[in-house]
Amino acid sequence: MPGYFALLLHAHLPFVRHPEHARFLEESWLFEAITETYLPLLEMLSEWRRDALPARLTLSLSPTLGAMWRDPLLRDRYEHYLAGRLELAEKETSRAHWDRALRRLAEHYRRRFLHLREAWLAWGRDLVGAFGQFQESGQLELITCAATHALLPLLAEHPPSLRAQMLVARDEYRAWHGRDPAGFWLPECAYAPALEPALRAANLHWFVVDTHGLLRGNPCPRYGPYAPVITPAGLAAFARDPESAKQVWSRHEGYPGDPLYRDFYRDVGFDLDFDYVRPYLPTPDHRGFTGIKYHRITGPGADKATYDRERALARAAEHARHFLAARCAQAARLAGAMDRPPLLVAPYDAELFGHWWHEGLAFLDAFVRQAAGEGVPLTFLTPSDYLRRHPVNQLAAPSPSSWGEAGYWQTWLNERNAWILPHLRAAQERMSQLAKRCPQPDALAARALRQAGRELLLAQASDWPFMLHTNSDPDYARRRVNDHLGRFTALHDQLLAGQVNEPALCQLEQQDNLFPELDYRYWSAEAFTGRAASRAA
Repeated sequence: MPGYFALLLHAHLPFVRHPEHARFLEESWLFEAITETYLPLLEMLSEWRRDALPARLTLSLSPTLGAMWRDPLLRDRYEHYLAGRLELAEKETSRAHWDRALRRLAEHYRRRFLHLREAWLAWGRDLVGAFGQFQESGQLELITCAATHALLPLLAEHPPSLRAQMLVARDEYRAWHGRDPAGFWLPECAYAPALEPALRAANLHWFVVDTHGLLRGNPCPRYGPYAPVITPAGLAAFARDPESAKQVWSRHEGYPGDPLYRDFYRDVGFDLDFDYVRPYLPTPDHRGFTGIKYHRITGPGADKATYDRERALARAAEHARHFLAARCAQAARLAGAMDRPPLLVAPYDAELFGHWWHEGLAFLDAFVRQAAGEGVPLTFLTPSDYLRRHPVNQLAAPSPSSWGEAGYWQTWLNERNAWILPHLRAAQERMSQLAKRCPQPDALAARALRQAGRELLLAQASDWPFMLHTNSDPDYARRRVNDHLGRFTALHDQLLAGQVNEPALCQLEQQDNLFPELDYRYWSAEAFTGRAASRAA
């Protein structure tokens, strides 16, 4: 009996857009991700389509990432970023002329950046539309995520905020793709039973939890994490396969740490003369990543050997062969205990492939091509495909859980970031009060209400407490939370006073310009029931 393999990539970045600065460090997160993950992923999908490979992939696209992909300012800035990478690579081919190994790498980067610029223009600078084309052709299922990637169980005490996170996301997906999503990526795989009414209200059908979220369910699922369960609310809950996760994610056993792979942190932006690299740095006064990296992981020490691309790609193919053999053996081992093919759900952060793990997309490509070989007992599908094949599944209630540290919420609620939650709770109640007080606002008040909703959603993003917890860019994270809550409070006070400051509102609309059709009435419990029913119809 064959097995099923469901590969799910979660694509997300926090909304970072700073028109007030010509260059801004955190905007480079987006540019690096487009260059190293998303354009190469589109190229890989194109090649799979060209070669008629029977691979189905699920991509969870967060609304904040999609909004940045579609933003004209960020598109223009990305083109400038790409032009800078190409210029630096051309300079590097001259600088490294007498070093054969470095020159080959510099020429590789120059060719790569040229190709990426051509691909960016060929896709019409529209990555949302590009991925949508692969959904239309049947290679890809696109699903959505919470509007700003909030850790949803922390909003459970305020159901209108849960609804807003899910319904705004649903509306964005509908505007982009002309249909509703079937699946929903729970940010950080964070699940609690209180989420399900809002998921149902958004007409969603399935979601993914971490392994222990299903194994600790009630009752314990008969097939463990290798088949979904149907929750009391009628939603399908899929679980992450722990073995697939371990082989890719494990710090000690995972593939990305192989010494032949390219080192992520060693970059010419830190190695070369500051004045030489300064025009290409994310900010002009501080060293940072340029995307040109000449060294491999080598080992735990500071000394790094020169990167050999051919050897690294060969190792990626070896790892793909090992991964495929392990999945086939796993499926064969499980099949004897099941009345259906076992399902292996493998969700990963999309940027692991290409960005953090430079050879990761080559690994995926080799895995899919090897799996397409004759006699391989593994079928690629999406969770929606599985439900069409197997609509009858066990009834069970998953357990509260996440894929974060210790399996619950402590990554996003601890001594470093717990101060955020009381402020969010106060703002959430105020937003609901505004929605209730303003059932028929004039045009200016409606704009202010929409902007208040945007600022609250942005303050709720799970990225900020995560950055505070890991101490990665904590000052920026703290500033973002305080800025969005401060803007929300100012709009709240103006609306209560009946005196909206239109020039200040215009400035906020131009800066935090995502979700143009946001419906502030999602925060109104009284208005919600009838509106949700009409939208679902």
